Amino acid sequence: MKEFTAKTVEDAVRQASEDLQIEPSKLIYKVTEEKKGLFKKSATIAVYLEEDAVSYAQEYLQNALKALGVEITTEGKVEDEIIKITINSERNSILIGRGGRTLQCLNELTKLAVSNKFRHRYRVLLDVGGYKEDKYDRVTRIAQRAAKDVLASHQDVQLDPMTPDERRVVHSALSTMEHIKPNPPAKVMTAPFGSVTSIDR
Repeated sequence: MKEFTAKTVEDAVRQASEDLQIEPSKLIYKVTEEKKGLFKKSATIAVYLEEDAVSYAQEYLQNALKALGVEITTEGKVEDEIIKITINSERNSILIGRGGRTLQCLNELTKLAVSNKFRHRYRVLLDVGGYKEDKYDRVTRIAQRAAKDVLASHQDVQLDPMTPDERRVVHSALSTMEHIKPNPPAKVMTAPFGSVTSIDR
């Protein structure tokens, strides 16, 4: 977090924008002090940085899981405007859960906590011991095989339910295949006379 003081809130935002090289509309800040005296005016804003959100997400996870008796280590970064956190512990399988459902719940809770804290809608992606990367590889291979089947048979194929992040990975992979055209909202891939469809989980 970094503070900026100027005569008005607008001036402080402009100063922060120039200093941090961030467009004013993309700044995440709160007004910590504003004086509107007759002879002296000033305003101070606290600007949240991406690393603040990453640190908070890591701290939230560590405290929440410690309360449940699970000690973890975390590594966090921001990539493509997504907060990505890798979790490791001696109980990875418990954190992942059956079919990744526990991990999905942790992901949603962390995203909600971070968004509420900073009053900004962040995209958050958690991984436990490389589980997500392995899952992305599997669903990509499955989707590519399904797309080839569609091209060969001209018959529709529906994939098993996927999480939103898995659908995005599949959508990206299939969009590079010839004769496969992605249709919004990234749930259906169409080919001549057939389609590959993924649904919400």
